[in-house]
Formats: sequence, structure tokens, C-alpha cells
Amino acid sequence: MNKFRIGFGYDVHQLKEGYDFYLGGIKLAHDKGAVGHSDADVLIHVICDALLGAANLRDIGYHFSDQDPKFKGIDSKILLKEVMVLIREAGFEIGNMDTTICLQLPKVNPSIPAMKTCLSEVMNVSEQDISIKATTSEKLGFVGREEGVSAYCTVLIYHV
Repeated sequence: MNKFRIGFGYDVHQLKEGYDFYLGGIKLAHDKGAVGHSDADVLIHVICDALLGAANLRDIGYHFSDQDPKFKGIDSKILLKEVMVLIREAGFEIGNMDTTICLQLPKVNPSIPAMKTCLSEVMNVSEQDISIKATTSEKLGFVGREEGVSAYCTVLIYHV
């Protein structure tokens, strides 16, 4: 019998003009981008945190400190690849993941297929095991004022 574990991730990044906007491993066209130590890909960050949490391997900040200059501006796909190594070294594989992006603009739904393809390739899992949903906050709060983006992820892993 396989041992199943779940993990949860949540992250927020500020949006500002003059920054590129990476989400789910792809670059979106928008007049604002997410601010962070890395490329600030909020979706990849929540996936990393959910996976690490499920495997009881702490969190993304523990493994990739924003105080370490080697991670300054790093492509978050590199971080996700390393998390997958850690998960697999611990004897786990992904069952499935369910994510939600909260963003007023730009509209994310047209980019979801490309995000799923990118994440599938980075993680070496089936696109069928990756769910990406998008919502707005109905113009309420920091998301609604287009000041930031947030994301959530729940993941199921199992011991192989």
C-alpha cells in the first residue's frame, strides 16, 4: 500500500511596472510584472512549497534563500526542477496537483494550456496531473487593485 501525503502552498508577489511577468514558467505580456528575488513566478513558488511541505522538507525559502545572491533573478523553473529532485530522492512521486491563480489582469485562461505544458516538461509528470485555475478578486483587495498576484496549490504525493 502506498503512503499518500498532501501539501499546500500559498504565495503573493507585488506587481509593478518595468518588470517581466512570469507565471507557470511562461512570460505573459503585461504592463506590470511580479517583484521578487528570483523571477517571482508565484505559481511555481506555490507548487514548490506544496511539494516540499507534503514531503516534510520545509519550504522554498529554506532551500533557496532570498538572502543568497546565487538565486537573484533565477528562473523559477530551475528551482522547481531541484524540488523535483528532492521529492524523488525522498521516495515520492506526484499523484496530482490543483492550483489557483488570483489575478485581476491580465486574463490568465488563454495561457493555461502553455503553462500546463511547461510545468509538465519541467516536472516530468503528465499534464493530466496538473490543474491550473484562475480567478479575480472582483476588484477587491490588493489583487483587485492590480497591486499584486497570489496563488494557491494543493498537491498529493505518494511513496513509491
